Amino acid sequence: MAISKDIAPLLPYLRRFSRALNGSQAIGDAYLTATLESLLRDRSSFARNLPPRQALYQFYLGVWSRPIRDDFVDTSEQSAFDRNLAALSPHVRQAFLLTTVEGFSQDEAATVMGVDCARLVALLERGARDLAHELASSILIIEDEPIIAMDLEAIVEDLGHHVVGVARARGQAVALAAERQPQLIMADIQLEDGGSGIEAVNEILARASKPVVFITAHPGAYLSALANRPEPAFLLPKPFKPDSVRAAVSQALFFDRRAHAAA
Repeated sequence: MAISKDIAPLLPYLRRFSRALNGSQAIGDAYLTATLESLLRDRSSFARNLPPRQALYQFYLGVWSRPIRDDFVDTSEQSAFDRNLAALSPHVRQAFLLTTVEGFSQDEAATVMGVDCARLVALLERGARDLAHELASSILIIEDEPIIAMDLEAIVEDLGHHVVGVARARGQAVALAAERQPQLIMADIQLEDGGSGIEAVNEILARASKPVVFITAHPGAYLSALANRPEPAFLLPKPFKPDSVRAAVSQALFFDRRAHAAA
């Protein structure tokens, strides 16, 4: 099949990635145009041994590594959030956006970037920490196991976030959220009083929209409650890895801030 037919359905996604990577619609579109022009001139650099989407993003990053004219683009459109994202190191931005916004697995993202998986993981961890400085937020933890709650509190505070409270039951969680107005919620699904963390979060979100990270030993319960689950939300299974928690929190806040910036 011709390369053009392979990549045509992928171009809207690459455009999204290019705009996010550059923090500007105009610059992002300029790099997308440069990528297509380069592909027309030299198709031999397009990796036909890779799935088309990986090959296209890999080709784009090769073009992106070379500067383009910037005298015709306007950076005044950038939000403060986009400017801060653009201030991250190029490889950190690539790793973070490829795995969060574009949904590549870590192995796929490593291939696209031309690095090994260990390097990719290190970049993601750095990205979570770097973004945390921009995304520092107040967090409410809903967790009925004290040791797990302490672990979560230590992980997010190490990133620079502030835990406004730890709730062990639904009623306590709703009351704390109303009183302290957290910017993000981390919630277990099954609570000590037999209550549902999903129901607690739904009650909280009925008053104000907030990003949510669910951490649970019962992912099936979350999936069975699909019709009532709050969106957007992120799910982490227990036992969790600290790096996974850091990434999920940064991703949840990232998408929330981008949504607010777009609005």
